[in-house]
Amino acid sequence: MQMIQETADLSAYLAADEVIDHHHPLVRETAARLARGVADSYGYARAAFEFVRDAIPHSQDSGDLRVTWRASDVLEQRTGICYAKAHALAALLRAEDIPTALCYQRFDVLHGLIAVRFDGAWHRQDPRGNKPGVDAQFSLDGERLAFVPDPESNELDHPVLYAAPHPVVLDVLKAAPDRPHLWRTLPTAL
Repeated sequence: MQMIQETADLSAYLAADEVIDHHHPLVRETAARLARGVADSYGYARAAFEFVRDAIPHSQDSGDLRVTWRASDVLEQRTGICYAKAHALAALLRAEDIPTALCYQRFDVLHGLIAVRFDGAWHRQDPRGNKPGVDAQFSLDGERLAFVPDPESNELDHPVLYAAPHPVVLDVLKAAPDRPHLWRTLPTAL
């Protein structure tokens, strides 16, 4: 799939905002802890990915009813759905000056993931969290995502790489008082 940057300005993929709040002390502390002992930015990106994938349970898998959307809240509360976990990973990567985009797949509902830029190319990564039937891995050599769309079932990869969360996704997250409500209102299209 040919990925399309929402903007040609790479600095947009390093920016902080109310969601990707990599200026927050908890995000900075977590990034500094993960950066210790890694040799380079590739090692850091893998460590950050594995931390978000493994140490922050997907709220559906764990049964957690809380809805998080801001990166620092995801790190503090240690819970989130795919979008929230993508926000947390984007913040951790951007905290270490690694350009990171948000991207989406469409199944019955939208699924959120990220793309990192290394060596002049974007590489999608899915920090959703593994479980039986899901084995997402950090990879710069071919995608190892949680899910692969089936075009015959009208599933697809959205090619746009967003610098900020898509408003459709963010509005649904912010409006949800709990995960059961969120599940009833998850977006099906951008």
